[in-house]
Amino acid sequence: MTSPDLPEQPASDLPADAVILDVREPDEWAAGHIEAAVHIPIGQVTARLADIPQADPIYVICRGGGRSSRVSEFLSAQGIEAVNVAGGMQDWAASGRPMVSDTGRAPEVI
Repeated sequence: MTSPDLPEQPASDLPADAVILDVREPDEWAAGHIEAAVHIPIGQVTARLADIPQADPIYVICRGGGRSSRVSEFLSAQGIEAVNVAGGMQDWAASGRPMVSDTGRAPEVI
């Protein structure tokens, strides 16, 4: 359950210059991701805190918003301004925002 004070923003409304942290698993990332996003799977976030991009705010995304919500809450507790991307990559793809893939196939959200 998300904290009521955790900032959220729909993927369709993210600014063009948003700094995005994608916390999905490697296979999800390879299938389709936002080109400029930084990829740190959820299980590696605590160990890779130094790799979190410096931005105010940083937008955290996953497939649907659950994992990114947990990471956003964790980052906020570390003093990092984090915004959960509501609807995640599913919303991003549904709004027609650009994606790339590492598979040689058309990008998709899995």
